[in-house]
Amino acid sequence: MKSFLSQPRDESAERYSLLFTSLIAAQSVVLPASFLLTVLFTVPAATALAASGDGATGKAAETAQLAIKVDQVGYPLDGPKVALVSTSAATFEVRRSSNNKVVFQGKLGPAEADPNTGDQVQAADFSALKQAGRYYIEIPGVGRSWDFEVGAKVFEHTYYMAMRGFYGQRCGTAVDMGPEFPGFSHPACHLHGEFSPTSGRSGSRDNIGGWHDAGDYGRYMTNSGITTGTLLWTWEIYGEKIKKISLQIPESGNGTPDILNEARWNLEWMLKMQDEDGGVWHKQTSAGFPGFIAPQDDKMPSEVIGTGSAPFKSTCATADLAVVGAIAARVYQPYDAKFAERALEAARRAWAWTEKYPNVTFKNPPGINTGEYGNDSCMAERLWAAAELWRTTGEAQYNDYFTGNDSAVLPGLDTPPGEKFNILGSMALWAYALSPRKGGDAKAVAAIRERTVTAARKLVERTRANPYHVSLQPRDFVWGSNGVAAEYGTYLLIANLFQPDAAFVNAAQDNLHYLLGRNTFSLSWVTRVGEHPYQHPHHRPSGPGTQPDPWPGLLSGGPNKDREDQVLAALPKDLPPAKVYADRWESYASNEICINWQASLVFLLAGEMK
Repeated sequence: MKSFLSQPRDESAERYSLLFTSLIAAQSVVLPASFLLTVLFTVPAATALAASGDGATGKAAETAQLAIKVDQVGYPLDGPKVALVSTSAATFEVRRSSNNKVVFQGKLGPAEADPNTGDQVQAADFSALKQAGRYYIEIPGVGRSWDFEVGAKVFEHTYYMAMRGFYGQRCGTAVDMGPEFPGFSHPACHLHGEFSPTSGRSGSRDNIGGWHDAGDYGRYMTNSGITTGTLLWTWEIYGEKIKKISLQIPESGNGTPDILNEARWNLEWMLKMQDEDGGVWHKQTSAGFPGFIAPQDDKMPSEVIGTGSAPFKSTCATADLAVVGAIAARVYQPYDAKFAERALEAARRAWAWTEKYPNVTFKNPPGINTGEYGNDSCMAERLWAAAELWRTTGEAQYNDYFTGNDSAVLPGLDTPPGEKFNILGSMALWAYALSPRKGGDAKAVAAIRERTVTAARKLVERTRANPYHVSLQPRDFVWGSNGVAAEYGTYLLIANLFQPDAAFVNAAQDNLHYLLGRNTFSLSWVTRVGEHPYQHPHHRPSGPGTQPDPWPGLLSGGPNKDREDQVLAALPKDLPPAKVYADRWESYASNEICINWQASLVFLLAGEMK
């Protein structure tokens, strides 16, 4: 079973126009040289920069910026500071952006061959620089990098941007990103819903709210579960760091921390997906994917979709509501006790339904072609629900279920996230081990902590050994590989909670550096973040002809060695796995956004904030 972080969303069911197909074919014919084709497909923003430069000078400057890889957001004042270089050189300088003054000089490390990219990579270590400011790397005879910050709160604004990305995904309400991003707005969308025949019901069901899941306008309970659960954990674990950060959303200033305000927008929709018997329908989408249109222009019926046969609800979706309802009962209690009580009641009812129907799985019924998010087993979801309900209530039935079933997923902790990692099982185990409640199974807690820490130490060594200082292995470059990188960071931060170790925090930060520009493309994979972010997400509101820039704060899925769309299939066949990526809106298999990857990014950013 694939993790939600790597599971394809079946967006390949989408059908593009003949014009798109002919464009792909034409481009692959016009550019026979592998290098030129790679540049065209993977770095169109950089190509545009080169074209706008002054001939050879502009191209040389661009080449240097692509060859010198930095975290374009920056580096914390204390701790490691490393840039990476993929062109042969001997020395480097750190210069202040405001006056070009040299503030640090050093020697580049030896070149190392990176199996993920085929690059020869040298490290520029400037950890000794302890002055806050805005800088760039200069390599004599080569050129300069993109700018970056060094400071105490260097990741705070990127956290703000990533959380604002969720606001931009809101469904059922007018959205306006405000004066910071003028023109990025849309009126209320998807205001009418109805039951699909697959739900066992008929008539209207106006479940307004929630987040658009990804580049399409569907809303999915299972992916909402892992996403919302991750955000609520972010608050529980790192609340002191983020409680005063205003997200500039309509609810800001209401006395509730804004991460909880934003999460509640999705929670309210999830609660509406629960039937009277406690079961939960799997998703709310149209029968198929809409065209690349604005959300308010999508007039296809928004249908509550079930399994197609009795009991019509799915166990995985129902258990996911039990998970987030149980966490919500804890975290919202100080701010809205009635909402916390309502969430817990929904969680209890959902759990009772899963007791009656312990493994009703979901596959798209005939005629439904949107994302499936199906699983062969809902055991991990139920285990997580039991852990969270035990943590919230202390009731024996939940503890008994957990301790009777945790051994089935415990071995998964030995293999941190990758293509076959069951992240839900690990979330269940961590929820139990993180609980301060007395009366739990001390041996189970000790085993969870020990196995997590042991695996994290191996992960640290692997990350250090990688020339790009990232945890990803060749097999990890799948659909949503950037989400896998963020989840590696999450794993390391959880290990740090069990046994504090700067090595865990630094390795987690290395994965964050990768996402924010220290990668083979020298590309920030978060829209509107850094000087060289990707430009063309597979994201309908950001579609061609809408705005000159994409909607802000959104994490790209990232390189995908499996080439699961026509754009990736047209790339040169000999590309290493980490280079199978295209910054094109048509590439849903490498450049779509998705809320669960986004949530992992938020957790990682909060964990690395000071």
